[in-house]
Amino acid sequence: MTKNENGSKGYLISIVMVAVLGGLLFGYDTAVISGAEKGLQAFFMNAEGFTYTDGWHGFTSSTALIGCIIGSAISGLCATRLGRKKSLIVAGLLFFVSALGSMEPEFIFFEHGKPTEGLIYMFNFYRVIGGIGVGLASAICPMYIGEVAPSNIRGMLVSWNQFAIIFGQLVVYFVNFYILGDHIQPLVEDMGKHFADITPNAQWTVETGWRYMFGSEAVPAGLFALLICFVPETPRYLVSVGQDQKALGILSKINGSSRAARILQDIRDTMVVKTEKLMTYGFICIFVGIMLSVFQQAVGINAVLYFGPRIFEEMGMEDPMLTPMQYQILMGVVNILFTLVAIFTVEKLGRKPLLICGSLGMAIGAIGAAATFGHNELLTVIFILLYTASFMFSWGPITWVLIAEIFPNTIRGGAVAIAVAFQWIFNFIVSSTFIPMFNMHLSEGDDFGHWFTYGLYGIICLLAALFVWKLVPETKGKTLEDMTAMWRNRNKKQ
Repeated sequence: MTKNENGSKGYLISIVMVAVLGGLLFGYDTAVISGAEKGLQAFFMNAEGFTYTDGWHGFTSSTALIGCIIGSAISGLCATRLGRKKSLIVAGLLFFVSALGSMEPEFIFFEHGKPTEGLIYMFNFYRVIGGIGVGLASAICPMYIGEVAPSNIRGMLVSWNQFAIIFGQLVVYFVNFYILGDHIQPLVEDMGKHFADITPNAQWTVETGWRYMFGSEAVPAGLFALLICFVPETPRYLVSVGQDQKALGILSKINGSSRAARILQDIRDTMVVKTEKLMTYGFICIFVGIMLSVFQQAVGINAVLYFGPRIFEEMGMEDPMLTPMQYQILMGVVNILFTLVAIFTVEKLGRKPLLICGSLGMAIGAIGAAATFGHNELLTVIFILLYTASFMFSWGPITWVLIAEIFPNTIRGGAVAIAVAFQWIFNFIVSSTFIPMFNMHLSEGDDFGHWFTYGLYGIICLLAALFVWKLVPETKGKTLEDMTAMWRNRNKKQ
């Protein structure tokens, strides 16, 4: 039998493309609420014996993030006990159940179309279930890709996961638009009215439209859960559970026979101790991973992604060329294009240069938006686009690359779980504080909240650049096994 000396790029690409479907579902699930929330609010404001307040709606709109925190927190345990592949299958099934349950929360226990307090709890339960799937996928998808990818293209392949997240968000914007069709979102005056009294063209949206938006996720979720069954487990995990021959077979298909043997030996060398404690390589190792996640959210990007239409509407543009939703779609297209910049430059330029340049670009964009908000609408739009574009070629994809590759093999599962959990915690903090900060006023009608919010994000961007410069190691071209030696040496010097 002829040995495969070069490996199969087609095989590698096929399993990576299946894995990044988890990233697409990550983006799809977190963004689907943007099109469904108004119809959902009008529906639940008809609940009998219960007042569905703005506070309740804010909580209902963000319950998926609570699930994300739970999912990411348990991802390390799942990745270690179940393996990377089985954990992703579980995530796919959770996505699927959440999609169908959010579409029809009345299933079995409640009367269809009759909003009640109990139905609100059931709907939120299904959204939390989906959030747990997102939390698992957000941690394990980049981990899976990082563990199967050759070191010379690992950064590029993991970056495709971020592309899939942004693409999933863009896809759901168009899906929601298609589902809405000729119908309209409920108006402010429709809120709290009986279904029969709601604006006729909005009745379908309130009774049915939001259901189809949530249910549409079942299609990619089912496809992901099915396809992930056909990809292999990662070689690093297989070695950790004593299945060296299976690991060698997969490494040979990806890297070629002779190189696979060398990689397998490197993995074995770092797997001698399988029960190393989380702090074995020093506090700084875990701290860097956590702060990468914290800064990725603290720079404020998700406030712009989640509340983009509201931001553009607040500008009060006279005779705008585009509607607020169209500006959001434009921003989504810009995000896609600049994520591609990261994909095709991360292996040439390295991780640190992209993070530092992105931080500085975001700082200029955020501070520029703060200075021009309410004074020059066109400049504000340009600065916001600069802000988001700078994030998309830097902190968006590169954080996931580093989290997937920066930790030693023996602690990767637990360390990634902690880092990603902090990411979702700060996502929730930023998302929940944006509107109160944005609407702050020192006097009647001033724009204090607008410039304060973006000014704060700009300062955090500068701190992020300083953090990367001082503490984050460059990992370009290094194997995952090199991380063990690097952190061990750094820990000895401290």
